[in-house]
Amino acid sequence: MATEEIDIAGTGDATAAEAAQPASTLSAAALVTYPVAPGVRLNVRSGPGTQYSLVRVLPEGASVPIYCQRPGQTITGPYGTTNIWDCIANAQYVSDAYVYTGADGYVAPRCS
Repeated sequence: MATEEIDIAGTGDATAAEAAQPASTLSAAALVTYPVAPGVRLNVRSGPGTQYSLVRVLPEGASVPIYCQRPGQTITGPYGTTNIWDCIANAQYVSDAYVYTGADGYVAPRCS
């Protein structure tokens, strides 16, 4: 069982007001979920890199919505090497290298 650290906030430039935004303000268009790599317990971080605080750990077999994506720390995982981080909830990010989206690039709008 691999555990990958992934951040959940953003670029680190997020303000306290942005971090405090309720999840209800996230786009409802992100109802599609994507599976996390098999056998992986994925760390969710407060921003797009392993230097951000750990918010929670997703269990094996988890699927996640992707509300928006942003560049961050480059990570190598089961689905390649990428600097794309997926926002899966308010101020919660995982590396796209651990999420099967079926694409090598962005599949959601960039986080603002």
